[in-house]
Amino acid sequence: MKIAAIVAAAGRGERLGGPKQLLDVGGKPMVAWTLELLERAGNVGGIYIACEVDDRERFTAVAREYAPSKVRAVVAGGATRQASVHAALISISPASETELVAVHDGARPFLTLDVLDRTIAAAHHGVSAIAAVPVKDTIKAARGEAVEHTIPRETLWAAQTPQVFPYDVLVAAHARGVVDRATETDDAALVERLGAPVRLVMGSYQNIKITTPEDLEMARFIAG
Repeated sequence: MKIAAIVAAAGRGERLGGPKQLLDVGGKPMVAWTLELLERAGNVGGIYIACEVDDRERFTAVAREYAPSKVRAVVAGGATRQASVHAALISISPASETELVAVHDGARPFLTLDVLDRTIAAAHHGVSAIAAVPVKDTIKAARGEAVEHTIPRETLWAAQTPQVFPYDVLVAAHARGVVDRATETDDAALVERLGAPVRLVMGSYQNIKITTPEDLEMARFIAG
């Protein structure tokens, strides 16, 4: 099966003072952790990176160092995560005969081969699969600072990446999103809009997304 991986790395990182995926974590750029893992993954054939247009040279240099045999394109991302993934998706040549696309956040450096492999294995025959973890905190719905009600957490999962989709399903989902002018925060939501099935796969609580300075501090602690 031919599998392509998209690394979404176009976030501006304003809370961290620059492109967060290039910040040092454990002695190498944050995104290098993901690139190294995808380079080792025997089931991933090609890597496509979406980043800020002004950072393409820097990301290309990192890609050549940490995933020299698999990076196929480093493309300019869009104004939103959705637009950035779409830009990477359309850079995948139909001639590549790609069957599955795994989308991963470049700001999640602690993906493991186990989570990647299990998520890929769960996606087949038109079914998409996403890594996620059960919510541990009690969740309150509120209006301003006033609590309206408590949401039962037994049915709640926190979505992570990787998210793995049949190629044609993801292409259709993004095309529909463009037509509908939809703005979603992950690709699974676009697929849900099609009415296509999405399966949950147990992720890892260590597979954190780096967004705030506190997240970066935690990542550097985990990386040692």
